Amino acid sequence: MATQLDYYFFGASPFTYLGHQAVRDVASKHGVKLAYKPVNLFALWEESGAVPPGQRPPVRQRYRLLELQRVAEMRGLPINLKPKFFPADTTLADSCAIAISARDEDPGDYLGLIFKGVWVDEANMADEAEVADRLAASGFDPDTIINAAKSDETAAVRNANSADAIKQDAVGVPAYVLNGEVFWGQDRIEFIDHALTSGRPPYTA
Repeated sequence: MATQLDYYFFGASPFTYLGHQAVRDVASKHGVKLAYKPVNLFALWEESGAVPPGQRPPVRQRYRLLELQRVAEMRGLPINLKPKFFPADTTLADSCAIAISARDEDPGDYLGLIFKGVWVDEANMADEAEVADRLAASGFDPDTIINAAKSDETAAVRNANSADAIKQDAVGVPAYVLNGEVFWGQDRIEFIDHALTSGRPPYTA
């Protein structure tokens, strides 16, 4: 039986925000450790051929907004479709999750505040002070975590996460890897739940 679910994400991704609590709930339900692995989304996109939302054809940009509303309603979450600070560079915010995990602590609640900051609160999650506020609200010492997040060691972990995600065929974020099988998108969380419930072997391509 699986003991770990790898969770690849980028802090400014709306679909990461929308799936965050759902994937936490599934991991908790099955007693599986959720391994938080922030990535450089642009490195994944370069490999998969994707482009940022603003560079996509208008029809795809419009459809994305429909999808965001559908998922937010289905999951009972608020969302600002065009937040003031988007796109935002959440490298520091994401790297804090690495620093928290390195202490054998769970960054899940903290990340929930980061995602909400972008997609609900109109906060600039590239701002160190905003990140510090959310660390403190989650019970962490901001100075300690932020200093660790800025280290070369943490940057190396983020780069390794990105390389691993590409190796696992993660097209974008959020992506989840269970027993070597990749699930791309928050709309695949129910598939993960089913795979864990059934205990089926992983599919390969």
